[in-house]
Amino acid sequence: YPSEFLMQKITEDNQIPLHINASASLQYVAGLKGNALIEFFHNNIAEVENEELRHLMWSSVLFYKTPDVEAMACVLLSTKAIYFLLDDSVIHAHEHQSDFWSQDHSDCENSSFHLSCCFVLKLNDLQSVNVGLFDQYFRITGPSADHIVTCLTRDSYNTHAFIQQLMAVLSLLARTPSPEPVDKDFYSEFGNKNTGKMDNYELIHSSRVKFIYPNEEEIGDLAFLVAEKMDGLTNLQSLNILLYVLAFQVNHVEGSASNCSLLQPKTLILTSSDLFLFDEDYISYPLPEFAKEPPKKDKYQLADGRRIRDLDRVLMGYQTYPQALTFVFDDVQNQDLMQNLTLDHFGE
Repeated sequence: YPSEFLMQKITEDNQIPLHINASASLQYVAGLKGNALIEFFHNNIAEVENEELRHLMWSSVLFYKTPDVEAMACVLLSTKAIYFLLDDSVIHAHEHQSDFWSQDHSDCENSSFHLSCCFVLKLNDLQSVNVGLFDQYFRITGPSADHIVTCLTRDSYNTHAFIQQLMAVLSLLARTPSPEPVDKDFYSEFGNKNTGKMDNYELIHSSRVKFIYPNEEEIGDLAFLVAEKMDGLTNLQSLNILLYVLAFQVNHVEGSASNCSLLQPKTLILTSSDLFLFDEDYISYPLPEFAKEPPKKDKYQLADGRRIRDLDRVLMGYQTYPQALTFVFDDVQNQDLMQNLTLDHFGE
């Protein structure tokens, strides 16, 4: 440690996504290569001398206590903990929640240092990992509300790579195994015998950390919700969800210094007849065990919905990933003209 392969891998992974504006402190970290990156980890972040850095990933993150603010983070996985290196603007945005971000920066206000804060989740405190639909995000859960973080990778490859590395690191932990169930059959493992309802697919790792994956019912629930939003015009049997992807809606801010684009996180769902944008709660569901009441917001809230038949054209930008798509719809106040004409003409 560190091997040539590890140094090459974390150097390749150490790239801030192009569409994210990162602070000077995070840009400094993203500029480090190979051995300099390993040294930076051991000198500034690692809490124990003998821990090893195993994986690095840049991702947007959400905290359970501050569910409305998506922040950029450099996520570092070691043999002891998961570290979230955050922009100091995160702290300033939540100064009113002093119990969570209890920091005192008075001594460095006027210095030339670019400050970052680091949120640490010890692997020994890790209880479960919930993987989102189509591996677009995952939620890490610890012992309390302070220890719940969602990583919005928006990329199944990054999610898969992190989960694989996390499982490998957890295998090194010496924990007493949980007792084996008496009779292990499919129904007792994955279902509730009283209701006959299947639970989400759970994999209990040898370290006793649960890895929970969504099952087919979650897609069924989503299809039912989408059908509801379509005013029941669609037969649920024929409704297929063709695509589910975490994206950003681009809102141009006019009159600013450089007509900047504001990126708003949205969940895009495409069916055979409609295109939907939802505001999704990525952090509160499924409810953590200590939650006393359901969250204030539903998991999915419809932000916009258009019929594919009203789609006039799709404009594609020529920039590299992430690709920008502009959907141009030709709908007159969402009215179906033919239907109204027929009613007027043949009505009594």
